[in-house]
Amino acid sequence: MNVYELISIGLYMALMVGIGIYSWRKSTSNSDEFLIGGRKMGAAVTALSAGAADMSGWLLMGLPGAMYLSGLSSAWIAIGLTTGAFLNYVIVAPRLRVYTEVAKNAITLPVYFENRFRDKTQLLKIVSSILILVFFTLYTSAGMVSGGRLFESAFGIDYYTGLFVTTSVVVLYTFLGGFLAVSLTDFVQGTIMVTALVIIPIVVVSQIGGLGTTLEVIDTKGSHYLDLLEGTTAVSVASLLAWGLGYCGQPHILVRFMAIDNIKDLTKARRIGISWMIFTVGGAMLVGLFGIAYLYQFDQNRMLVFDGSKEMAETIFIHLSRTLFHPLIGGFLLSAILAAVMSTISSQLLVTSSSMTEDIYKAFFNKNASAKSMLLMSRLSVLIVATVALLLSLNPQDSILNLVGNAWAGFGAAFGPLIVLSLVWKRTTALGGLLGMLVGGVVVLLWVYVPHNYKEVYEIIPGFILSFLTIVAVSLLSKPVSKEVQDEFDEVKRIVQS
Repeated sequence: MNVYELISIGLYMALMVGIGIYSWRKSTSNSDEFLIGGRKMGAAVTALSAGAADMSGWLLMGLPGAMYLSGLSSAWIAIGLTTGAFLNYVIVAPRLRVYTEVAKNAITLPVYFENRFRDKTQLLKIVSSILILVFFTLYTSAGMVSGGRLFESAFGIDYYTGLFVTTSVVVLYTFLGGFLAVSLTDFVQGTIMVTALVIIPIVVVSQIGGLGTTLEVIDTKGSHYLDLLEGTTAVSVASLLAWGLGYCGQPHILVRFMAIDNIKDLTKARRIGISWMIFTVGGAMLVGLFGIAYLYQFDQNRMLVFDGSKEMAETIFIHLSRTLFHPLIGGFLLSAILAAVMSTISSQLLVTSSSMTEDIYKAFFNKNASAKSMLLMSRLSVLIVATVALLLSLNPQDSILNLVGNAWAGFGAAFGPLIVLSLVWKRTTALGGLLGMLVGGVVVLLWVYVPHNYKEVYEIIPGFILSFLTIVAVSLLSKPVSKEVQDEFDEVKRIVQS
């Protein structure tokens, strides 16, 4: 690692820890503040933290690499995600913010499910808590692996050293400052990410000689790179667009909406969040696309290496950061990848810890826990989850990483339809929600692991549809919800519309 890059990365790490210390002193007097920030988050912090928590290292490595290898036909997933994020802000965010507070101030999704449906069996809370614990522990582990691999590939540092450095910093600021620290660091990390992804395409185009020349060079190498439909089918396009369905079921994103200070701020948050997403996702695509022209024009030997390896193509952002800029600036740009990885780890770590504390410890072991003991348990949960995830990361197995790769679909299909219907359809029942959640999760797993001839269809599509239909059918066949539940639903609707 260049000494200037080391300085940039060191300053970035120090800033993250500093935010953790600030948050520890500012807002961690009880578990509500630690786990959801006391519902005091502003619009800008909500928007950028939701975006940064969502976009892991995939944004700066996976998407540019796909664009470099395939061109514009890789853009469909970005279109689907942006559309899904927008609809999530419009349909889910305002209703969830109000409903979670009206429903006995629920600060986790499992508690919201239990309170919303008056589920005395606690099965909704138990099943959803188990799903969060299992999938997010694995998700967190995969993020730690990404951090270790980043240090190894980008900086030539041993994998285990990178793993422990990444994990230590994330755990420290999350342990100290909880939700406020995670949200503020996400805000900073989101700012770094969008800055990097706007600067690099602009500099590449200026180096080549303008946008027109850049597109001509790309077309010279292969006209298919500029064809949005090259190599696609109706099924493949639908499957890529369907990634957007997953947003309404992702706990680490939904908790941001629950934590915003005022429902009216969600309109501002939506404008900021979607603008941020357009710039970051669009910038990531342009890094890969313009990278084709840059290597073709200036470094055809390296181009041959990148063309022949998906892993090498995914380092196009790293290569351009180092080639085009002084190492001090390049180190800042490279910290954007680390920011993407760390923001996702911390968000998933906190959501998993909140499930352990609120949904398991308080519900089944200490119902009358004091504010002090709940805060202590929240911090201990961060350490427990981080330790388990770190142990899994020491010897990453393909089976674990493959399972994590399907977690987006799993959460989207298991939680998504239930979240949406619980917010917009008064008739939704606890039994319908429970069976729909199970159907969505099981269908995704069967679609992935049972051999069949329809693997081209993304598993969230059958999972989401069947979960949705199950909830509707079972709810219609179940005993209608009580007048108390109906009145609460109407109250939420009134507040949202006012």
